Order: sequence, then structure tokens, then C-alpha cells
Amino acid sequence: MATLTLRDLRKSYGNFEVIKGIDLAIADKEFVVFVGPSGCGKSTLLRMIAGLEDITGGELQIDGRRVNHVGPADRGLAMVFQTYALYPHMTVRQNMGFALRLARVPKAERDRKVDEAARILQLEPYLERRPKDLSGGQRQRVAIGRAIVRQPKVFLFDEPLSNLDAALRGQMRIELSRLHEELNATMIYVTHDQIEAMTMADKIVVLQSGRVEQVGSPLDLYHHPANLFVAGFIGSPRMNFLPATVAEAGSRGTIVALASGQRLAVPIEARSARPGDPVTLGIRPEGLHVDPAGPLTADVTLVERLGGLTLLHLKAPGDQDMTVQIEGSDPTRAHDRIGLSVDPGATHLFEKSGQALPHLGRHPLAA
Repeated sequence: MATLTLRDLRKSYGNFEVIKGIDLAIADKEFVVFVGPSGCGKSTLLRMIAGLEDITGGELQIDGRRVNHVGPADRGLAMVFQTYALYPHMTVRQNMGFALRLARVPKAERDRKVDEAARILQLEPYLERRPKDLSGGQRQRVAIGRAIVRQPKVFLFDEPLSNLDAALRGQMRIELSRLHEELNATMIYVTHDQIEAMTMADKIVVLQSGRVEQVGSPLDLYHHPANLFVAGFIGSPRMNFLPATVAEAGSRGTIVALASGQRLAVPIEARSARPGDPVTLGIRPEGLHVDPAGPLTADVTLVERLGGLTLLHLKAPGDQDMTVQIEGSDPTRAHDRIGLSVDPGATHLFEKSGQALPHLGRHPLAA
């Protein structure tokens, strides 16, 4: 069993507070991803969990035990860093078993654990090679294997794929997900790449400026972002944002007026928003459809054809940039003026403060 509990966790460097009171519960065997832009505090938070950074305030518990002042070696965790940090003069087997050797684990047991980790990571053919003879992905697997042989309570990953090319990152995402399933272990993973977060996590923790913006499953965050920041960060291509004002509010939803004067009905509660109040309308790129009879018009500035899908980059009235995701064989070309219809279920409304207004469901409304 390996659970973690963070209670009002804080980290300061002098008078500058980096981690600003984080409360979080991580369940046994969960794959949790910390995601956010550079400088949001995600790596610092991971290092606090690992014991590599002192905790200024709050409490960190592992399996119900307070570990604020417990050293890294005694927390039962293993960390995989962005850099492989392999010993160049050692073979793969020696690199993977080095920590066990330092701990004076008998050679037979050491070899058994290394062989098992090599089987899990498909490194068996490379055990007698040195790091210079391996690809980047193989070196990263060796670094992960070095963690596996220690049989930790929790695996910590600090942007382990950022040094790999795009193809290897995609492959390693699959391998890490498979590894989590095979080891049945608790894993915490840090990345700035929201695609990594969406594809691997059981639970995503979105961080900004040392605070948690939202915690939830990938689809929870995608379909129900708590605020403008999460809505813009989660999802690729990112959500379209259009300035608007509340025109009408009722029990069946809200009608908003865009800067162009066009009006749209969305199945969202206005709550405290009143007619005339400024709001931001969010629309996912796949929620817009090329439709000559649609209520919106825009000019196509760029077409990205990606095979199975196409991305249209648009300029809407009011000089608003938008992105539409459509079927790959659609004939729309750059410089076309097109009409757009909107899937009401793919819309979101955000108050002036940036907080999301609640969605009623995927029910079409009459404007």
C-alpha cells in the first residue's frame, strides 16, 4: 500500500513563497500527473515529496506517517530524473544494480531483481552494453529500471521524456502506462506537456503559480474545466475564447452576444451573471462545424492538413483568432469565408473573474 497526503504544504525561499498551501490526496496505485507551465512549482512539489527540498509549512504523509523530516533514503520512494545520469563505464546490468550493491544486497538477489526489471522493460538483450551503445529511449528505460529494482512504495518521474524526440516520447508514453499496469504501483509524474498528462494519468493536478487550479480525471478536466486557465491549458488544439456579454439568462440556459453582434444560446447557467455582464465564451475546436447556414462567419487564414483531420485557423469578426477541427478530407481552403455552426455541448462560459459557469448538459437551446 502506498498513499500520499499533502496538507497545506508550503515552500518558501526567503520571503518568496513558491508552493502556496497545497492540499492533495493520492490513492494507492494511482498514476497522478502534475502539469502546468514552466515555473508553476510542479518540480519543486515533486522534490518536496522526494525529500530533496525542505518543507517550509504544512504536512506530508506517506501511508499515514508524517515524513516532513524523514530523509530521502528512508521514505521508500524512487525518482527518475529528466537526465538519465547513467555511469558511462558501467554496463546496463551494473547501472541498474548499483544502488542494490551500495546497500550490500547479495549478488544473487541483485541479479534476480535486475533480470526481472530488464524483462519488464524489455532490456534483456542490452544488459551487457554500455550507455553509449543505447538509444535515448533505451537509456531512459535503464534509468527507470534503476528505480524498479529498489521496489519503492512510490515512483516519482520528473519530466523523464523531455529529452526524447517526438516519436520516442509517444512510444515511451505507452511503455510507462504499461509499466504502471504491470507493477500496480503508485506513480507521480511531472510534465509541462498536457498531451502526456491526458494520455497517461488516472488523475491530473493542474498547477499555476504554486497553487492547485483543478484536480480530476483527464476527461473531467477536458469537459468541465474549473476556470479559464485550465480550459486553455488542457486540450490540443486549445479552446477558442471569444469575448461576449450576457444578453438573456433563464432556466434553460444563457444567450450571449458576441463582439460582432451575433447571438448564441448555450446550455449554461448564468447564476450571478446578469444581462450586460461581460463573459468569455469558450468553444472546443471540434465543437465548431463548417456550415453555410451557421450563425458565425470567419475567414480562413491557414489550413493544416494532418491526414485524418484538418485544422482551420480562422479570423472571426472583431479580429478574433479561432481554430476549427474538422474531417481530414474537407475541401475548405485558405482565404475562404465560411459559416460555422456550434455544438452547444462543446461550449463553456466564464465569468469576468475567470471561473466557469456550470453546464446544464448537451441540450440544444433556441436563441
